[in-house]
Amino acid sequence: MASSVFHAPCGAPSIKQLECQKYVGLRPSVTLRFNCVKTKTVTTRRLVVTASKSHDGTTKKLGISDAECEAAVVAGNIPEAPPVPPKPAAPAGTPVVPSLPLSRRPRRNRKSPAMRASFQETNLSPENFVYPLFIHEGEEDTPIGAMPGCYRLGWRHGLVQEVAKARDVGVNSVVLFPKVPDALKSPTGDEAYNDNGLVPRTIRLLKDRYPDLVIYTDVALDPYSSDGHDGIVREDGVIMNDETVHQLCKQAVSQARAGADVVSPSDMMDGRVGAIRAALDAEGFQHVSIMSYTAKYASSFYGPFREALESNPRFGDKKTYQMNPANYREALVEAQADESEGADILLVKPGLPYLDVIRLLRDKYPLPIAAYQVSGEYSMIKAGGALKMIDEQRVMMESLMCLRRAGADIILTYFALQAARCLCGEKR
Repeated sequence: MASSVFHAPCGAPSIKQLECQKYVGLRPSVTLRFNCVKTKTVTTRRLVVTASKSHDGTTKKLGISDAECEAAVVAGNIPEAPPVPPKPAAPAGTPVVPSLPLSRRPRRNRKSPAMRASFQETNLSPENFVYPLFIHEGEEDTPIGAMPGCYRLGWRHGLVQEVAKARDVGVNSVVLFPKVPDALKSPTGDEAYNDNGLVPRTIRLLKDRYPDLVIYTDVALDPYSSDGHDGIVREDGVIMNDETVHQLCKQAVSQARAGADVVSPSDMMDGRVGAIRAALDAEGFQHVSIMSYTAKYASSFYGPFREALESNPRFGDKKTYQMNPANYREALVEAQADESEGADILLVKPGLPYLDVIRLLRDKYPLPIAAYQVSGEYSMIKAGGALKMIDEQRVMMESLMCLRRAGADIILTYFALQAARCLCGEKR
């Protein structure tokens, strides 16, 4: 089809305002130039947008149809577009070498923030966090010297406020640790199952304020024991297993009665998961979950926590019931027992120094895996940040991502509120 092409400035009515900032790559200009294509059957105007630093914030469209636009392209009058950008120059002195004969270059998938986000294998969100909170009978919030930013919270006021802050940024799971008055401690830890004790009262208060809050509790005797051990201590220093389990069952039932969603035996006594499951079921608490401290190591990372609760052992250590940090396969023995006895969640403690154990349980068991980023891990990051030796926020987020990458579904971390605020800030 014969045609004649000519160029002339023309005016075109505006159909509607186009907000250029919503269209990537389109820059507004006060100077609009377009070409007219004249054929035997149709006259088509073509719009060319000319880049300009000065503009009035609007760009106008031509009142032409899709068919007219297509006809212009078929006639060879192609719309102008930005030129292909030049290849960036290498610095002076860069050697000229032939390209390596690589069929696969993993860096191609890392070349921009958008692509890195697209292919990220592990994600972190506030829903992955369980926030450990220390509580006491007092009215004031008492700072914990070895854990900067952490407090013993007054159960009636400070705790409620802290939970509200956490919920505001998407953290809706907490685990409670009580600082019990010394006068209530005893060799058998009977205060642990007092239905009107600090933990049951706190659970009832939180459930009254926030019915959908997920409350985890700690099941162990050390906060209630005058000996500071997780179980009853015989006169020769032996930690009694079965007698301790009897006490733990009563403690778990008391917590369930108050409204706990998940009870978490951290004592490492043999057989306690099965016994607690039977005790809960017998009292009608079949819906209450058990998160077992499956692989809890006799670690040196717990020091700040024991300061927070003033629960250091009066003598000796906890190596006869907590696991040897040198052992790996032993975690499978503990996990197999806990799974068979009815545990709903398997926990590894500490977290970051035991990533291999987290991955081991993740690969071997279908149950959810929890990791506890313990007080020593938290305090080291805080101290390094305060001394400007590391970037606290970046190290915090990297450490949490590593726990997720290793296989943890949930993470108990004192960074829960701080990390969730970072994540919310990233989304905004």
